Amino acid sequence: MNFVRNHILVCGGTGCVAAKSKEIIEEFNLQLQKHGLENEAKVILTGCFGLCALGPIVVVYPEGSFYSEIKVENIAEIVEEHILKGRVVEKLLYQETVKEDSIASLNETGFYKKQMRISLRNCGVIDPENIDEYIAFDGYEALAKALTAMTPDEIVEEILKSGLRGRGGGGFPTGLKWKFAAKEQNDVKYVCCNADEGDPGAFMDRSVLEGDPHNIIESMAIAGYAIGASQGYIYVRAEYPIAVERMQHAIKQAKEYGFLGNNIFGTGFNFDLEVRLGAGAFVCGEETALMMSIEGQRGEPRPRPPFPAVKGLFGKPTVLNNVETFTNITWILLHGAEAFQAIGTEKSKGTKVFALGGNITNTGLVEVPMGITLREIVEEIGGGVPNGKAFKAAQTGGPSGGCIPTHMLDIKIDYDSLMAVGSMMGSGGLIVMDEDSCMVDIAKFFLDFTVEESCGKCTPCRIGTKRMLDILEKISEGHGTLEDIDALEELSAHIKENSLCGLGQTAPNPVASTLHHFRDEYLAHVNEHRCPAGVCKNLLQYFIQQDKCIGCTLCQRVCPTAAIAGEVKKPETFEVIQDKCIKCGACIDKCKPKAIIKK
Repeated sequence: MNFVRNHILVCGGTGCVAAKSKEIIEEFNLQLQKHGLENEAKVILTGCFGLCALGPIVVVYPEGSFYSEIKVENIAEIVEEHILKGRVVEKLLYQETVKEDSIASLNETGFYKKQMRISLRNCGVIDPENIDEYIAFDGYEALAKALTAMTPDEIVEEILKSGLRGRGGGGFPTGLKWKFAAKEQNDVKYVCCNADEGDPGAFMDRSVLEGDPHNIIESMAIAGYAIGASQGYIYVRAEYPIAVERMQHAIKQAKEYGFLGNNIFGTGFNFDLEVRLGAGAFVCGEETALMMSIEGQRGEPRPRPPFPAVKGLFGKPTVLNNVETFTNITWILLHGAEAFQAIGTEKSKGTKVFALGGNITNTGLVEVPMGITLREIVEEIGGGVPNGKAFKAAQTGGPSGGCIPTHMLDIKIDYDSLMAVGSMMGSGGLIVMDEDSCMVDIAKFFLDFTVEESCGKCTPCRIGTKRMLDILEKISEGHGTLEDIDALEELSAHIKENSLCGLGQTAPNPVASTLHHFRDEYLAHVNEHRCPAGVCKNLLQYFIQQDKCIGCTLCQRVCPTAAIAGEVKKPETFEVIQDKCIKCGACIDKCKPKAIIKK
């Protein structure tokens, strides 16, 4: 038996695959063979490590050396120096891990030290395509415990006692949902997993499916046993090809090992799983629309009640949870409800995964205990706003959420605290905005997405959101009135109260929250015909500061509309002809003395 002294973990998440992590793995194997080390070092494809801003990521054990932004041409040096000679290549390490006299562990870095990984515990740790590695990390032990040592009612009570709430956005108690479905008397029941994930900037569920697919399989089987279901469906958007491939591979492996199919663990319990692909419709993230899509119908929400726990997929009692919710089930059964309850706040237990993006240094995937402050996420885990810019707002909950301003940076991240300030947890998108962001434009961006994705079934959402978008466009073009602001508030209330589904009811949130927290920006657009952030093109004017201008004519040469007048080496003659200017910004980008400003 060969002794493997080095394990080389290479991120295989979508972002790193796009940055050539597969080529990196191939090069590692070639270099190891070149030096005769193929039996002493093993290259392992893993899921997402989380720190996506620094991908592709390579971690070499047993030292745990964290190499970041690795290129194919770096591999030969890593193999020759680190693997062959035992000398860590410090210049290629993530610099925060490099100390004067030692190399820090990954958990000591600012990005990781405040995280607590439950949902993501296996991502970046195991090979997601190898079921044996999942088993080595307690995989399928929770299912064995559930089937051989617990009754269905005991499982439901354990999930209830844990305080786990749905991580898909609504925050409904998971145990209660299971209890409703379990008590229904029906020969056929279903378990569904919502892996549709349509929010802009969200990639939490995708990363779990790519990095730890067996966790979802095991948890869905547990749910099936708890409610009396023998069939499950994982609904994944077709735009996630790596996640789909790994999920299907994991299902095949689980069947081969007897963890899916008939008579699991010899207990007489039968459970099977299928992957169903969605076409990328945002509305199919809503539970009833998702089920209609699985049935082969047009994905549209239906009125409730009856709720899916009573009449769901194919008219049968159904439990539907999202990916992140399921990832907690196995942990709770293995560690106990009390251990899960000990994490988080009074009404928000456990951890939450966020896709951290926008104007932030450390973009990526983070998992934090409920109750952590927004400031800790932005400044400590996220590394703060780059380029010396000031934090302005954070958007949580995607198109259904709201914006949190600077003076609320110390807000606790939990369900109730976010709802109290006009935002929501949502599925976990967290977009950071700096001082150069226009909040009218941000509201318009999210509402434009909602209008495009509206299924059109109900009038308040179909027509109301389009009317709101028209008003926002009018304001951003400099033609808005104070009456338009009143109309936005009136429409927000009407759509929220009368839309058919939760997506329509929360669609006005980005507008309502920006109006509440950043009303002065709306008033500047309306009353002063000015965009304070300098984003809305129709409200901008470019000016040349003649005291800084050197008369080089570079701005003239790049201007596509000949909108800049002036004679070479005569700064006092340079000016922008406003009628010709199209506000493309080419002159600002090229001006070396930074003499051109916009306001």
